[in-house]
Amino acid sequence: MMRCLPILASFATVVAAGPGCWRNSTCSHPTEPSFPGIWEKNIYAPYSRTARPASVLSLADASVLSSFPGHDATRTLKGNGSALVFDFGVLVGGLTSVSYTANTGAPATLGLAWTEAKNWIGEYSDSSNGNYRGPGQALISEDGALYAPVKRSRRVTLDDVSLEIVFPPTWSNLRAYQGYFHSPDEELNRIWYAGAYTLQTNAAPPETGRVVTEDIWNGGWKNDAWLGVGESLLLDGAKRDRWIWPGDMGVAVPAAFVSTGDLESARNAIETMFEFQEPSGIFPRAGPPYLDATSDTYHMWTMIGAYNYVLYSGDLDWLNAHWATYRKAMDYIYGKVLPAPSGLLNASATGDWARYINSMNGSAPNMLLYRTLQTGAWLAELAPEDSSNTINLTETWLAQAVELKSAIMTHLWDDNKGAFIDGWKNRTLYPQDANSYALAFGVLDPASDEAAAVSTALTQNWTPIGPASPELPGNISPFISSIELEAHFAVGRADRALQLIHDSWGWYINHPNGTESTVIEGYLVDGSFGYRSTRGYTNDPSYVSHAHGWSAGPTHALTESLVGLKVTGLAGATWTLKPVFNQLPSAQAGFTTNLGKFSAKWEVSNGVATIEWETPTGTKGWLDLGREKKWVEGGTGKTVVKVGGGTLCPKAEAAMNGSYEVGACVSLCPSKTDQKGNKAARGLVRV
Repeated sequence: MMRCLPILASFATVVAAGPGCWRNSTCSHPTEPSFPGIWEKNIYAPYSRTARPASVLSLADASVLSSFPGHDATRTLKGNGSALVFDFGVLVGGLTSVSYTANTGAPATLGLAWTEAKNWIGEYSDSSNGNYRGPGQALISEDGALYAPVKRSRRVTLDDVSLEIVFPPTWSNLRAYQGYFHSPDEELNRIWYAGAYTLQTNAAPPETGRVVTEDIWNGGWKNDAWLGVGESLLLDGAKRDRWIWPGDMGVAVPAAFVSTGDLESARNAIETMFEFQEPSGIFPRAGPPYLDATSDTYHMWTMIGAYNYVLYSGDLDWLNAHWATYRKAMDYIYGKVLPAPSGLLNASATGDWARYINSMNGSAPNMLLYRTLQTGAWLAELAPEDSSNTINLTETWLAQAVELKSAIMTHLWDDNKGAFIDGWKNRTLYPQDANSYALAFGVLDPASDEAAAVSTALTQNWTPIGPASPELPGNISPFISSIELEAHFAVGRADRALQLIHDSWGWYINHPNGTESTVIEGYLVDGSFGYRSTRGYTNDPSYVSHAHGWSAGPTHALTESLVGLKVTGLAGATWTLKPVFNQLPSAQAGFTTNLGKFSAKWEVSNGVATIEWETPTGTKGWLDLGREKKWVEGGTGKTVVKVGGGTLCPKAEAAMNGSYEVGACVSLCPSKTDQKGNKAARGLVRV
């Protein structure tokens, strides 16, 4: 994947790029957006599968020399070592075509290099495989090609440069989003759509995966490993790691659902993991060609991913076909729970997302098991009956979740700190992941003092550009921060959630050397892109992915937690609307399921909030505006409430056609300067 393409003076392979879907892929995605509107200006996806540069940059300092195609001076390579840099304006990836005119003379060579971030504009592509060197010690870059510099003086004029976009392969219209979000906060809008576009770049054809090192040809590079079943698969990154990593799907699948609507890629990725289940019941840590089965946490993320897919799609045929595999997976992971007096999961397959310390009975895997049991119990209600099985799996798994929660509180809660410890070996480490999971997954009652304390404890990790992860010192992880967003929203601290979005994702979307169109895998607290430099990334900051779906948390959170619209039953057969009014004057969002379109919007003016929604007929929604809560039938609805003073809505509002009269008391917002303090009001504004 690239944003910038340096071309070094005269070889080119011209590839014909056709309209519509990628090559031989079946066009299966809708051809038109579900919610056309002014918000479409924020979509980063190109209008055509054939992309061309937006501008020509200076190799020396990345300044703009001209728009593309420019003039002769910015299209001509003259002699050995000359170079031009083309900026596509957004992240793109696929097959590059170069058309040129060359003067007569001795043979010469044209070299191409690609980079996601402007930091690495030059003769060499940024890294996508950890600087592995293949036979002959040639540097291998899976997302770029390197050619020798020009041997003799030549003059080459570039007539055209284009790229045939490979992602998402089954879309004929790259801008046909099935969801939307809009607010008066332009930075939030840009971040939401950056997450959505990232998920598009992460949807790949099955024969375009990252190869393992030993499969790389002599002196070349390859991106043709088989990834899994289906025609489009959700990967964890665009340039790398171009494999299925189920931990990423914990954030990526919900974000894809509310934005692009691409559940096909998610289903194929989860299906692939199920296909490669080990005899023991464990799922691989990553998909083909890696298939390393060394992570109990990623095993559980696969199971949670299956829940998300079934919830959003309503695909009971898929659940029925894979239920035996799912049950085997549950038997495997729950079989690792230690007997009393421990009662904790002994996660002996310790691989995880990048944290330095992985405790077998640590708090993070136990929080994930709690979520796995809860979501598994929900699936069990829908699964096919087995006459040979007399156990009620829903009751069993819910009871096991209750027992596990008790063990977590007994062994891992530190009442003095008001947070969960990492594990018995690390009693002074209070990890960002486990404490975020505890709130996001409901291990703690969101209205409890403990939940409020954890939310406050998490802010102690904050820096001006995002939370410094205690379990990965010196690093900022937008993956775990995506879960932290859910955590703060869950306990009513929307102020903290939105500040975190602006601090972290806002920092990157405005970074002059970033893509300005996607969300990054991670970065360091010093503001450099050297994420995990000493944790597997060989001190190579160019290896970091600048389009990683596990960082798309704001896309999901802004729809479901700020606008407040989310599905709770199959494909939205039931749904909730629980808006948060205290930070913005208005917001709106929508998404699509096989039942139809769901949308909601609200606006606050002069202390009055107007809330509107439109959902498919035949569905049922839980309207939560504070003290008064009620079920409403699907269709069009509207209500007006007063905010800020606890005044009930005027009875006259009940006369509004198709409206529901709801009144409630509200708490006052905390001041902007006290967003970390214990004295700030809790339960931030639910009207």
